[in-house]
Amino acid sequence: MKVMNEISDTIIQTHDLCYTYAAKQDKALQKQALVNVNLAVKRGSCAAIIGVTGSGKSTLVQHFNGLLQPTAGTVVVDGVDVGAKGADLFRLRQRVGMLFQFPEAQLFERTIYADVAFGPKRMQLGKHEIRARVLAALDAVGLPPKEFAQRSPFELSGGQMRRAALAGVLAMTPIILVLDEPTTGLDAEGRAEFYYYLQRIQREQGVTIVLVSHDMTEVAALADTIFVMHNAHLMMQGTPRTIFSQGERLREYGLAEPPLSTLLAELRQQGVEIPEDTFTIDEAFTVLSRRR
Repeated sequence: MKVMNEISDTIIQTHDLCYTYAAKQDKALQKQALVNVNLAVKRGSCAAIIGVTGSGKSTLVQHFNGLLQPTAGTVVVDGVDVGAKGADLFRLRQRVGMLFQFPEAQLFERTIYADVAFGPKRMQLGKHEIRARVLAALDAVGLPPKEFAQRSPFELSGGQMRRAALAGVLAMTPIILVLDEPTTGLDAEGRAEFYYYLQRIQREQGVTIVLVSHDMTEVAALADTIFVMHNAHLMMQGTPRTIFSQGERLREYGLAEPPLSTLLAELRQQGVEIPEDTFTIDEAFTVLSRRR
């Protein structure tokens, strides 16, 4: 495995990353999915990647653990050049856990314990280590082992199943979690629970999170940095406050600001004096309370 010498707070970095989906029979059908993407994700942060369907989001994150290899350019994850010859992708995938849409479809064991233990067993760990990891992972996602470990995963609610799938990833002790639309199909309560435990995991374990999402409210609440993809290009990057203050530009890329940002903009148009840098519910409440 090739290890880069540079030591910094950056845990994921791409340089002129390009990826083309090849058509075996007809080169004319080749599709450029990523074009010269340059980004850096800070260690311990939550980075959100947003964009309409087909913009390149999922293709991008699949490079972070070597599921896809760059057509050109580089991807460096925690000092490891993912595309380098001889890169240990099995080890890399233990360090970069991925959860795709509807991960509960991957649950298959008779008990929740067995499902969460599947990954650690593949790592050929000892029984005591496997047990410790499974119990810790279930606690981390709010599924107390005494109550849930011996239950069937198919007896759980949709949100609980999603969290059981997340526990299976956590049991492999990744340093990075890549989540591709992880709350698709969940109701409001299920989404809130999932993200509550996700934030707790980040806070307590220092895991770096990369989140692909269409839900701008969740992105605004969770992310430290946002990357906006459009037609295979990285078009914008910055803090949620910076990105969502550029509503007109976002709409050019088929996106919209969070509902709160839209509401505050409408209030300004009606003459209510609200500073342009007001972004969160607490900030808006403070400003409006002062007007009473």
